[in-house]
Amino acid sequence: MKKRIAFVGAGALGGYVGGSFTRLGHDVTLIDAWPEHVETIRAKGLELDGVTAEEKFVVKNTKTLHLTEVQSLAKTPLDIAFVAVKSYDTAWATALIAPYLAADGFVVSLQNCLNEEAIAAQVGWGRTVGVVASIISVDLFEAGRIRRTVAKGGDKHTVFRVGEPHGRVTRRVEELAEWFRGIDSAKVTSNLWGERWSKLVANGMGNGVSAATGMSSSDCARNETIRRFQIRLAGESIRVGQALGYPLEKIRGLDPERLALASEGDGAALTEVESVMIPKAGANPRADIQRPSMAQDIRKGRRTEIDAMNGFIAAKGATVGVAAPSHVKLTQIVTRVERGEAQPSPALLGA
Repeated sequence: MKKRIAFVGAGALGGYVGGSFTRLGHDVTLIDAWPEHVETIRAKGLELDGVTAEEKFVVKNTKTLHLTEVQSLAKTPLDIAFVAVKSYDTAWATALIAPYLAADGFVVSLQNCLNEEAIAAQVGWGRTVGVVASIISVDLFEAGRIRRTVAKGGDKHTVFRVGEPHGRVTRRVEELAEWFRGIDSAKVTSNLWGERWSKLVANGMGNGVSAATGMSSSDCARNETIRRFQIRLAGESIRVGQALGYPLEKIRGLDPERLALASEGDGAALTEVESVMIPKAGANPRADIQRPSMAQDIRKGRRTEIDAMNGFIAAKGATVGVAAPSHVKLTQIVTRVERGEAQPSPALLGA
């Protein structure tokens, strides 16, 4: 029998993965808090798009529920529940779906930031798994319509990294990785926490900067002042992660130590890092619209994850005695923008 799967959160990433799984033949139910999104999917299907023509399709007959309809899942318990909501919504989303899990069912964090602990607080560590989506950018730009704005990783970059909090390789994470390979490159990792922190470094140097400036990711990287602020953000968070004992993975294709040295005044390392960071003209046909999730949230007037990203890095740094002043500054700026006290502008970062 097919395993029964639910996605709590059918936004950009949850909808993209859930819709793709549905197209691959899995038994998927999407659950979302945006009524128009749910009703559009029911009426027209879920439209997914990418950077190539082959990536555009409509998933019909997708099972979709409003939050108020979740109790209907009691008839047949779930085998797997993906939590794909903002970090600040993790606890209630996990509590919502936990009663509908089968006896051996489990919850998967398909999110930014480090949320496995919040999930485990609801269902236990033995029922908690993590999936890191590395270098992927998806945008829920209209109800029922999601587009991917960066190319697939393929054999050049492993996008989905699936792991157990305890680091052992289990049958369930091997199965999940196989499912994700139907979408893009995927692997099982024994280093979930190192993968998580490495992704946090990447998010921490990109999301808040785009949110604060209003600029696309490519435009941020082309601006020297902003790019070097991003490098400082990366270096600080790498040093915090190292102090916490996390074995870090490559960050945007860069060795973390070289990235940290670049932030600390090593000229050769800076040249090396900038040669990778500065985008090549025409490399991404959707570079003009590609913005990370936090910048999308600002545009939509939504609460951001700044406290769970840069604020979290700064707080963790304080606990291990590693200063992260750039993260403190960016957290303050984005909070002001989020509250409407300032408008997104490169000038907020001195550019």
